Amino acid sequence: MGALGRLLLGLQLCALTRAAYKFWVPNTGFDTATNWNQNRTPCAGGAVQFPADKMVSVLVQESHTVSDMLLPLDGELVLASGAGFRAAAPGSDPDCGSEPPALFRNPDRFSWVDPRLWRSEEARGFFSVDAERVPCSHDDVVFPPDGSFRVGLGPGAGPVRVRSLSALGQTFTRDEDLAAFLASRSGRLHFHGPGALSLGSEACADPSGCVCGTAEALPWVCAALLQPLGGRCPQASCHDALRPEGQCCDLCGAIVSLTHSSAFDLQRYRARLLDAFLSLPQYQGLQVAVSRVPRWSRLREADTEIQVVLADTGPETGGAGRLARALVADVAEHGGGGRRRQSPPLRGRPRASATRYSSWRPRRSRPQCGLAVRP
Repeated sequence: MGALGRLLLGLQLCALTRAAYKFWVPNTGFDTATNWNQNRTPCAGGAVQFPADKMVSVLVQESHTVSDMLLPLDGELVLASGAGFRAAAPGSDPDCGSEPPALFRNPDRFSWVDPRLWRSEEARGFFSVDAERVPCSHDDVVFPPDGSFRVGLGPGAGPVRVRSLSALGQTFTRDEDLAAFLASRSGRLHFHGPGALSLGSEACADPSGCVCGTAEALPWVCAALLQPLGGRCPQASCHDALRPEGQCCDLCGAIVSLTHSSAFDLQRYRARLLDAFLSLPQYQGLQVAVSRVPRWSRLREADTEIQVVLADTGPETGGAGRLARALVADVAEHGGGGRRRQSPPLRGRPRASATRYSSWRPRRSRPQCGLAVRP
């Protein structure tokens, strides 16, 4: 069975243990256009230049003709089957003309805490708040088994902890094995930075869900997410915009908070939302995030709750508020587990607390909203 087959088998088995997977997206491949300063691969017969002071592993999947190649002081070119380089005299290809060398972009630009660089499997209509887009403490992390990549660890509030890490055809579940890999030359080519990475958390076995465990890293998550925007959030197009727990910027929509017993089943509630509400025409276009988050008090983190975030994604808002009121009524009548449209009943009857929602406003002024960090 190949690497892809083993991965698919693992994804099927994860449903039995409620494991969650986060997949690393970017790569340091030679044939990836965005890795070059002109957003295209080097011109045939042109010169190529890598950053001299950076470590990098670069997968080459095709054949290329170059006139010159400036290599880094420490790095590797991994040639796939059939890939390679041929030398050509400068200017031998008229299509290249007198172009300057193609510059490989800084391979250290990819950070573990950047939510844009991770992918997870979400059902239609669902999304994750920003803090939960990066790996949570109970997640299995997957890097390309046969690709090249480089990941910056830290700075951060503390060690990053995940359940397991798969990279380069190996799966690590123990700290000592991962530490040996990170200290090896291959590990140093693919992971760098002052941050610490540890393993060994269990998959989430609580039917009511588990707290992600990335709250302390939220300032770094938001800094990475907003870096292309100059560190500032875009303007929300509504009055009374909301900022859910774990989100970097305000959004237009509604928040419903649920308190519950230990018998509450989070996955069954998500299925009910999809079947009984999100499939209705009046709620098309809404995005929903459902997760267990800390419930903050003035003095301490006292407990947890289920946060249901309803985000309006269209030009006008209001649908999220209507759905929020429908969810509160549904919880009051059925505990979130009524039999409307043959949805499965829920155990552990939840209770909805105060609901907040925004209202639509026309776009007139454009004030900026800065990044707020919870102390």
